[in-house]
Amino acid sequence: MSGRGGAFARVLSNPSVRRMQLAFFGSAIGDWAFGTAVIVWAYAVGGASGVGAYAALRFLVGAVAGPLGAAVADRVSRKHYMMAVDAIRAVVVALSAVLVGMGGPPALVFGLALLAVAVGASFRSAQAGLVPRLVDDPAELTAANAVTSNLETVAMFAGPALGALLVVGLDVQAVFWLNALTFVWSLALVAGIRVPVQEAPETPDPTDGDEHADEHADGFVRDVTAGFAQLGRDRDLGAVALLAGAQGVTWGALTVFLVMVSVTMLDAGAAGVGYLNSVMGVGTVVGGLVVLTRVGRGRLGQDMAVGVLGWALPLLAMALFPSPATALAALAVIGLSDPWVNLGLDTIPQRIAPEQMISRVFAAVDSSLIGAMSLGAALAPVLVSLLGLRGAMGSLGVLVSAVVLLTLPRMRRLDARLTAPEHLDLLRSIDIFEPLPAATAESLAGSLRPASYAAGEVVLEEGETSDDFYVLVSGSVEVSQGGRLLRTERRGDYFGEIALLRDVPRTATVTAVTSVRVLVLARADFLAAVTGTRDSGRALDAVVADRLGA
Repeated sequence: MSGRGGAFARVLSNPSVRRMQLAFFGSAIGDWAFGTAVIVWAYAVGGASGVGAYAALRFLVGAVAGPLGAAVADRVSRKHYMMAVDAIRAVVVALSAVLVGMGGPPALVFGLALLAVAVGASFRSAQAGLVPRLVDDPAELTAANAVTSNLETVAMFAGPALGALLVVGLDVQAVFWLNALTFVWSLALVAGIRVPVQEAPETPDPTDGDEHADEHADGFVRDVTAGFAQLGRDRDLGAVALLAGAQGVTWGALTVFLVMVSVTMLDAGAAGVGYLNSVMGVGTVVGGLVVLTRVGRGRLGQDMAVGVLGWALPLLAMALFPSPATALAALAVIGLSDPWVNLGLDTIPQRIAPEQMISRVFAAVDSSLIGAMSLGAALAPVLVSLLGLRGAMGSLGVLVSAVVLLTLPRMRRLDARLTAPEHLDLLRSIDIFEPLPAATAESLAGSLRPASYAAGEVVLEEGETSDDFYVLVSGSVEVSQGGRLLRTERRGDYFGEIALLRDVPRTATVTAVTSVRVLVLARADFLAAVTGTRDSGRALDAVVADRLGA
């Protein structure tokens, strides 16, 4: 418990993370209030068809615009990207408020509302890519995401409630202006975030290739689809996206099932949907508090799988035992399970995706969720028509449960992958790696290869090709040049950096004095890490200059 408490204490005392969370919380409340006001306005000007058209287009626009914006966010300063998004959304929503107040064309108001959705679709992706650079270790990252998830839950309920109150007490235009102000609030807070400087050349992007034909067009397509491509390359990330899709299908179908459950099981008519959603909301709040107690247990993957199962099994329960009590208990369990899924969705891509691709991977997973929600909403009426309500809920519950059970072994292996690498502390104690962001250092430590040498054995020889960087774990070595002894190195010392940085043959010979154990880092991984962070690059330059002057 003390470890988790320490992580949360660091989250609360970290000014940059605190600003990020407050910025997100404020704009999220405004967004949910704005969404409520748009729906009320859409119903007033277009009836139920207007509401349906806006809701469908909102999902579609968000799913498409998210990866597009994330491709930009990964290529520029994520902080500045988020500030630009806030500024644009503030202007767009303010224009919408003016148009509503003037009784402007509904089509134009709809267009501006969808534009605000499109611009903001990648804000969370940019945030996901930035947060790992603001924390010191994976425990603090997970704790930060847990806090953010709880703030998001509060915003999901407080925002619509605030929007409804303002619509009733004032008008729709007042909610629009509120949303514009929340974006100004977010912009001001994000502007004050201090981000560790990263200078070019940044970590090489795995999507970059040597092809030059149709370079610009191919490069654009590669950037936009890079997150999805990474899901295919990394099976663990693919499993996360698969679980996100399984939850999304269930979520989308549930929006249809809830109306029928309210009518057939509660005998409350369509109006009972609001009551059922409230039960699910209370479960979500409780689930968020439970998730806070699980931070630091190293079970992000398993917990996410259990969370998705917590969406599927209640469908089975309602299908097998239809009653008001079952429906209420089932929806409470679904709400309780949701934060377990969200913590994995937020944290796992940040932990295992390449640093320079985090936003795109996050957006790809998010698009899998949103796309699956649309599929579920479209599939539910078909299943009900073919199988009836109970058959539809039961078949979907069985299908999603099967997906979870098939995925569970990989999620368990993923938890082992997320465990801090054995030599992470040793790596972080080295001067040139100490400034690295926590996620980068963890990834680097996971790339280390152990090797051993007997006393008298040559580890490196002057003049040979340089491919690797070495860190001493135990024993001692002598570094010599032209037969002249330069220095003796022991645990925590390192060698091989000069030839890699300068791209020249080895400048010295390294011989084991005793039996030694070393950790070996490949050239590409070493250069990507130390040249991608300004302070690491400066520390390395200083070491190289000192050693060449020796």
